[in-house]
Amino acid sequence: MQLEKEVCDISFSEKVKVYSHDYLKTCMYISNAATPRYIFTKKLYLKLISSSQLLEDFLDFHGAKNNKDWYFYRELTAAIRHLSLGGYSQKHISNRLAFYSLPDTEEFARQGSETLNFLTNSIIKIAPSIVREARRLKIKVPEGKYDQEHFPSVVTSEMLEYNIDDDDKDQKQHIVKIASDFLSVARSFDQYGFYKPYNYEEILNIVPDKINEVEIRRFEMLVHNLQSSFDTYVIHGGYRFGNRKLKQLRGYFSVVFHLLQIIGRLLHFYERHLLERGYKSIYKKVQKHLTSLIDPEDLLDRTINYGLFYVCYFLNTGTKLAREILNDNIKRSSITVGIPVKLGFHSRPSLLVTKIVQYYGGKVELCIGNDRFDASSVLDIQWAGGKIHKENIKEVTFKGDYRALKDIEILAGTNYGEDTMGKGVSLPKELKYLK
Repeated sequence: MQLEKEVCDISFSEKVKVYSHDYLKTCMYISNAATPRYIFTKKLYLKLISSSQLLEDFLDFHGAKNNKDWYFYRELTAAIRHLSLGGYSQKHISNRLAFYSLPDTEEFARQGSETLNFLTNSIIKIAPSIVREARRLKIKVPEGKYDQEHFPSVVTSEMLEYNIDDDDKDQKQHIVKIASDFLSVARSFDQYGFYKPYNYEEILNIVPDKINEVEIRRFEMLVHNLQSSFDTYVIHGGYRFGNRKLKQLRGYFSVVFHLLQIIGRLLHFYERHLLERGYKSIYKKVQKHLTSLIDPEDLLDRTINYGLFYVCYFLNTGTKLAREILNDNIKRSSITVGIPVKLGFHSRPSLLVTKIVQYYGGKVELCIGNDRFDASSVLDIQWAGGKIHKENIKEVTFKGDYRALKDIEILAGTNYGEDTMGKGVSLPKELKYLK
């Protein structure tokens, strides 16, 4: 108890020096560097992240968000943390891109370099302001200094010997689920797709109303779960050897996940710190000062026209590989079921069948004699429906993905979700995803 009392007796002004020490020392290193844009390694980003988070927590605990003297220092700390988190993720993408085996990445790499330059230049502009604010608050700036030897790059010219087999046998069940989940995430993200850069006014129409931190964090969690499942149940090793298709799919997971991390951090910073916070003059003053250091237009351009665009791009281009892997590994079967009574395969039953097939992602065909129709296409099923009606066929066979066939069989048992007059009926709980 005596020790606890002595620790608590240390004043705020003394403790803030302790919690600011490494943070300010790193800011001084950045401010005094001859070529500052070249010093940003993952280790430097990590130092900025850890020291700013400790300081931000300390300041929040002591009420800096509600104090006119300390509010700006606290906001600068938050800016460093979120920009550094974004920079760390972008640096990771740049370091690992060659190992992802993704096609046509030249323009992506160029845009990534531009994004990293924006993040580093923003930190370079903020660092002197942090030191000035610390001096205004009478926080002692450390006399010692870092040099480049403290923050080496993680990249070397050597690679360790590959001497642990990375075998993916007997993993088909996990591979099928992961590939299906990737396709599901890609479908869900379709709503955000765009094909040409947004201008600033267009971005302001979607941020934060449509695109915001909460939505992006949701997708980040889904993709992170995919990556974790893949690393746990499919392949434990790195990118260099083994099944190339699977490792390329892992590359799609990784690049999308790290892009979502960048988007989430930048949106958080924009929504929380650069948007107008309220009527109080201190909020407006600090917000104006921050926007003079970090251009909101440039920040949103990198967030949307780089981050969001390439998440959409890699999810879209990765679907072809995911389907290929899925169809290489699914359990196949066939079922013979009746056709929809009275009205045949018109729009409702055709749509429900295609929704089932698309939900699972594996290939399924509707077979009539020697003719094959793609069961993921409403148009194809309706073409089959014409043949069925013309030849007065009563039963058809579906072949393909065992999971989809089970649900098609359930659907057929409900007369494909309608009565004999074509009116919709309730579907079994197994098919609730069709609603």
